Parts: sequence; structure tokens; C-alpha cells
Amino acid sequence: MARIEVPMPQMGESIAEGTVSKWLKQLGDEVERDEPILEISTDKVDAEIPAPQSGTLVEIAVQEGETVEVGTIVAYLDTEGGAAPSGESGEDAEAPEETPEAEEDVEESSAEAAPESKEEEPDTSAPGSAEERLKQRSTPVVRRMAEEHGVELSEVQGSGHAGRVTKQDLQAFLEKKDEAPPAKAPAPSKPSPAQPAPAAAAPSDLWKTFYGEVQHPEFPVREADTVETMDKIRRLTAEHMVVAKRIAPHVHSFIEIDFTRVDRIRRENKKRWADQGARVSFTAFVVWALSRVLRDYPNVNATASGNNIIFRGNVNIGMAVDLDPGLIVPVIRDADHLSLVGIASKIVDLAERARSRKLGPQEIQGATFSVTNPGVMGTMVGLPIIPKGTAGILGTGAIEKRVVAVEDPETGEDSIAIRKRSIFSLGYDHRIVDGADAARFLADLKEMIETFPEDA
Repeated sequence: MARIEVPMPQMGESIAEGTVSKWLKQLGDEVERDEPILEISTDKVDAEIPAPQSGTLVEIAVQEGETVEVGTIVAYLDTEGGAAPSGESGEDAEAPEETPEAEEDVEESSAEAAPESKEEEPDTSAPGSAEERLKQRSTPVVRRMAEEHGVELSEVQGSGHAGRVTKQDLQAFLEKKDEAPPAKAPAPSKPSPAQPAPAAAAPSDLWKTFYGEVQHPEFPVREADTVETMDKIRRLTAEHMVVAKRIAPHVHSFIEIDFTRVDRIRRENKKRWADQGARVSFTAFVVWALSRVLRDYPNVNATASGNNIIFRGNVNIGMAVDLDPGLIVPVIRDADHLSLVGIASKIVDLAERARSRKLGPQEIQGATFSVTNPGVMGTMVGLPIIPKGTAGILGTGAIEKRVVAVEDPETGEDSIAIRKRSIFSLGYDHRIVDGADAARFLADLKEMIETFPEDA
């Protein structure tokens, strides 16, 4: 019987885990290549996962409702027509002899794969009941965490299916261990020449821990307080934001932009665009202008990677969409090649499908720069966090009528006028974008919007 694995896929650059929401196929069912076999949900998208090859579903390793890390094997297919194992979940099937190698493949395909360990992987094909074998299995992330903290997984009470140890189980175990009173340590002794002091952890390991693990401090609960556990969206958003702030040194610059010309163009063309089935918002004007300016600032449309800078070859604008609660950032790809109406149509389509949870995983990946619009709620300006893997984010404030001093271009005389204006903030990664770069970038964006072309 030739068995192939069906792993939990990588659904987005910032998504580390997914939940099996529904199995569309049962044990023993024949499936065709690319035929959906299960549904999964993440903090950003719901999606159907297709079969990688044609065959028979012979084992279901993750049950409905379970949440596992990216790369975890959720099922096995037999591509040579072997019989499905008996039992409802396939847990009574014997573990394949190639399990250790299969788990190595998971380690390599995981977005957070650790360096190879010199120790052998645990033998998950050892004899025993199906539940004992399942409990010995754990995801690569959990095994790596246990190894880093010197914890035997057999010591941890698992809450997963058949007692499997999850990441949350291990974190809770470590927290309790930290709270226990420390044992009285013996007096330190100087290491002998034959027994040198243990070496400090490698910088790469420290960096990986700092970048990938988030533990929030806890505070006492007062009598009038109410406590609610974070839902999955809020928990993962919290982790992503902490990691983003840890890595990129954030700096913000501001500029005020006059939208009087854009407002006039929008009013004059509103009916014509409506006849074409298009709704052109102020955000569409901003994204159009932004995508053109980004062409001239490759370091703003880039990311720091180790000691290198990756200059992105496409201008892909991530657009924050409020889900109330939570948010998602679908991507307008190659925005610098789209017309104003084309961008407006993309914004409407992506926002509507984001709120109805109908986005595909590829539609929330690959952003090179992001835009968020706190101004739609009346906020004057915001200081957004730069998404991981990019160098900048634009925050647009409320577009409001303001009394300003203006100069007549012909006579040079000053006067008081009412203009529609907005304050923009640019958050940028100071490792690769300097203050002068940000100032020039905002000045060019201001000019592009205030002199917006009639035929965009």
C-alpha cells in the first residue's frame, strides 16, 4: 500500500495553525486528485483542502474541531487502492514504518522549521494501542518547544485527541513549572579545566525564540472585573502584533493632504462610474496614487531579511478590512498596473468577500505595503503597526472640511478658504527606511493626490 500524506497547508505568511472544521470524505472513500476532502478554518480564511493525488482515504489523523500547526499530517491516502483500516477514525491502523521520515518532511515544510537535531526522532511506530501511538505524536513546533525547555512530553497532560500534547498544554505546563518555588541550589563551584562551563545558547536559537514565541503577562482580577478567554482571531492577532513590534524599529511621520481636487473629480464622475457598476471611494484614489509613488521608492516597497534587503518586484497593496470584531488584510496585486476604476472594483470585491469569509488563502498573502483607514470612523490619524515582512504601512485619517489659509496662484495673495483635508501617517521600518526617505515619500504622495490626473 503506497501511502501519501495530507498536511495542514500554509494558508498565509502569518498563519501558523488551522482548525479542521469538517471532513468532506470518510474512511474508505475514493477521492480524485484536487477533489476537496476536508474544510479548515484559520483566523483569516476558511478553505476546502483538495486531495494531492487520487486514491483512498485510509487514515484520519486529526478530528473535527482540533487545531494543529501548519505542516501537521491530518490524513493519509492510499494511491494503490489498498483497503481502508477498520474503525471509525482510522486510529486502529498500524503506524507506517516510514513515520520518522514523514515527520522529517513535516519539519522541513513547516514555516517555522527548526535546525536539524542530532538526536533521533521518537519512534512513533512502536507497538502499543492506537491511542498510545497517537499520544506519542506531536507537532514539530511542540517537540521543538519541549526540547528547548528540557521537558519530556510524557510528563505533560495532553488535552488533544487521545491525549495528544498541544502547544497550549506545553505552555500551561511551563507556566506552572515557573510558578513552583525553586529548589535550594547548591553552592556554585568553579568548572574544572576538564569540565568547561556549558556554552550559551546559539544566537540563532535565541533569535528564533524571541521572534516566534509570545507569552503575555498576567494580572490580578478585581472584584468587579469580568474575564473572557481570547478567541482565536484575537489571540493570533495579539501574537502577530507583538512579534511585529519586537522586530521592526517603528518610526512614524505625518503629512496633511488636500482632497479638494479628488473630491471634485469624484463628484463629477460618480454617475458615469455608477453606470459602469463601479463604486469609487476616496480609498481607491489613495491606493492608485500610493501604488505609483511606491515605484520610485524601492526601499519602502521592500523588507529586511537577515543582513539583506529584499526589494520586491511587484507593488502589492494590503488593505485592512474591519470584520467587527477582528480584521483581515486582503491584497490588491500589481496595483500599479490597474486603473482607478479597476482598483475601486478590487477594493469592493475583496472587502465584501472578506466580511463573508470567502477569500482564498492566496488573496491574503504577498503584500509588499499596507494601508489602513482609521479615518472612516472619524479618527484624525492613527499609528499603525508595520505588518511582518514589509517595511511600511500608511494610515489615512478622516477627510474633513477645514478652514485653511490659501494662496492665489496668480496674484500671490492669501485668503481664508474651506478645503477637504486629511492627515496621513507613514509607519516605516527604520532599519531600511530613513526619516528623509519617509519625508520625500510623503511629499510625493501629497503632490500626486493634490494634482490627481483627470483620466486615471
